[in-house]
Amino acid sequence: MGKKFEELNIHQKLVNLISDMIEKEIHLKEAQAEFEKIYIETASARYKGNKTKIAQALGVHRNTLHNRFKVLKIKLKK
Repeated sequence: MGKKFEELNIHQKLVNLISDMIEKEIHLKEAQAEFEKIYIETASARYKGNKTKIAQALGVHRNTLHNRFKVLKIKLKK
């Protein structure tokens, strides 16, 4: 019997997720965009929409983050 999801490390969790996505024939660009959007939204929630803190946490320039918000159509939740 396999490990519970909570017991897996991040690499193992991603392998499982990616395997499911490939099984469902989700295209790479779609998967990348969805991952990036969720990643940024999660950071945004943690840092309460403070783009300077979000950019620092994600290791990107604030202008780059602002551009990703526009491209991915992410809205700040207030």
